[in-house]
Amino acid sequence: MSPDQIAEFRRSMGRFATGITVVTTKLDGIDHAMTANSFTSVSLDPLRVLVCVERETRFHEAVIETGTWGVSVLAADQRRHALWFATRGRPLEGQFMQVPHVAGPRTGAALLVGAVTTMECRTSTTWQAGDHDVLLGEVLELGPVDLQADPLLYWSSEYRTVGPEVPSFRSGTSDDRSGIST
Repeated sequence: MSPDQIAEFRRSMGRFATGITVVTTKLDGIDHAMTANSFTSVSLDPLRVLVCVERETRFHEAVIETGTWGVSVLAADQRRHALWFATRGRPLEGQFMQVPHVAGPRTGAALLVGAVTTMECRTSTTWQAGDHDVLLGEVLELGPVDLQADPLLYWSSEYRTVGPEVPSFRSGTSDDRSGIST
């Protein structure tokens, strides 16, 4: 792909709003973490999620070796955590000193306090996909869900949060803005 095609692909994908997570693992007593928006649920029975991890990162090496990871779905007020864990080359030692967290009961992975929700996972399958690996994870433990917290989102290359509620339309009515019958 040419640089122009890559730039256009990034712009295209940037128009797809995603939630923001911090994915963590603990290897030899050291916490590793990364910010990820390539995270999604896969299955309800059994509970499965996936995350995409760039292979050329130290987090990749750690999570492949441990085979377990934590996920913190960030709340709107946790933007600084998203930025911090997206910073390449930050020191491993002490990287959680300014970030309130607890060790997950099943994996020991750091789970961020104040997240919308958390979970702990064990990798069940890994696929290579270009410059990333896709990790399919079995959900081992679910943390509580904060139904009052707004999520942190990523859209158009910026962190954002939800706006005013969009009115819902009943089945069989017409959406005046688009002419689409729902």
